[in-house]
Amino acid sequence: FVSFVGFLRQRVAVTSFLPNGCHSDLSPLSFTLKPSPTTMDLFSIIVIALLLLIVVAVGFLMRGTEKEYKHEQLYFKDPRKEGEEQPFPSTKDAPTVYMSMIVPAYNEESRISVMLDETIEYCQKRQEQEPEFTWEIVVVDDGSRDKTAQLVQDKYVTPFGTDLIRLNKLVKNVGKGGAVRRGMLVARGEFMLMVDADGATQFLDLERLEKAIKKNGNSEYGIAIGSRHAGDQDAQQDRAWYRNITQFVFHLVVDTFCVKGIKDTQCGFKLFSRNAAFSLFNDMHIERWAFDAELLYLAQKKKFPISEVAVNWHEVDGSHLSVMSASLQMFKDIVRIPLLYNLGVWKMSKN
Repeated sequence: FVSFVGFLRQRVAVTSFLPNGCHSDLSPLSFTLKPSPTTMDLFSIIVIALLLLIVVAVGFLMRGTEKEYKHEQLYFKDPRKEGEEQPFPSTKDAPTVYMSMIVPAYNEESRISVMLDETIEYCQKRQEQEPEFTWEIVVVDDGSRDKTAQLVQDKYVTPFGTDLIRLNKLVKNVGKGGAVRRGMLVARGEFMLMVDADGATQFLDLERLEKAIKKNGNSEYGIAIGSRHAGDQDAQQDRAWYRNITQFVFHLVVDTFCVKGIKDTQCGFKLFSRNAAFSLFNDMHIERWAFDAELLYLAQKKKFPISEVAVNWHEVDGSHLSVMSASLQMFKDIVRIPLLYNLGVWKMSKN
């Protein structure tokens, strides 16, 4: 760097009529300009300041960068075998059920029962009508400090059995994206649904996503995402006005830097084919709130077919999201997603 600045001090062009003693030496073969010490000192300061600014910006974007994900050996407790720990399967294995529902949960003791009751009732009724609709629910407790895990184990896993409901209890909090990934990569379904624990989306809309993913052609790598802004008059969305403003600004940032053409990247109701889930969640790096945007960025780069489907959605009280801190983190993540992939810091696997 010192040599580079010294080179600039010798070569910078300054016209001969500049004040403070700037002059030039002419010869038939060369034209060398010698700026004054004052001018050159100011120039050096500007160059150094710009370089420091670049270093600080890169450091800010790289801070908290997650390492390459390594598949963990996770276990669930089977109450019918005296609480014996059983290893989860892997997404590498062939599917053994039709639909897996992944539910990330962090301190959801007061809200998750409503969602699970609705989901189980829907699945049971549908399986009665369609015997081929086999299913499982994987609840991923993301290091909750309340009794979420105990409630799920006692109220749902014990009476229904681990063939239908399994609890993946994480030792520490890794973030919503990390919890969803740790559920997706141990699920058994041919299709895998990511669904929030608050039950904000009407579960019956799963059928809309299924139809869309199969209609799109390449269902082997298909993705269908619920949307609160897809413009379907039959779908209802109920949310606070200020959240609509926040969503609009966030969408503008995402569409500018990261994911093109998707109206709602953040709806927590997304359906993946097994192959798409394996490919995307193994590549994913961001484990906090902006993980949806990274998944869709990867899907577009891999040319997976994506269908955006309007769903019935309503706001549920009790969210643990801090709007201010999450917004700053999400903006940083949205900028670094394309940057780090394009620089080769983050790798993208082939299908």
